[in-house]
Amino acid sequence: MALWLETWKLAYPAIDFDKRVDWWRERWRTELVPVAQVVVAEHDGALAGFVTIDASGYLDQLVVAPAHWGSDVARLLMDEAKRLSPSGVTLKVNADNARAIRFYLRHGFVKTGDEVNASGRAVDVMAWVP
Repeated sequence: MALWLETWKLAYPAIDFDKRVDWWRERWRTELVPVAQVVVAEHDGALAGFVTIDASGYLDQLVVAPAHWGSDVARLLMDEAKRLSPSGVTLKVNADNARAIRFYLRHGFVKTGDEVNASGRAVDVMAWVP
């Protein structure tokens, strides 16, 4: 929870994520954990990041601790998500999250659509197919 909160606050400083903690805990407990595999990356015994991927190949969360931005942690987590879903991976990313979009493009994803999320923010739908 703390890592999610820290990274999202840095990515979107204008949004009050402290008010969303209860929502996130509930979503994690009821929507992600029951259907997704959660892969955790550690560095020196501390959480460095995690990725969630469900049986359909949907990647809901790829979160890396800011101390590990620019390291191999995100790449290793993405490689594991692709290994777990060898027929393809789909995801949605906020359209204004340029850092994440650049990462996904570097890792073979292409934009396949546009949506608007429940908060009214533009979202890019992206997919990787081997």
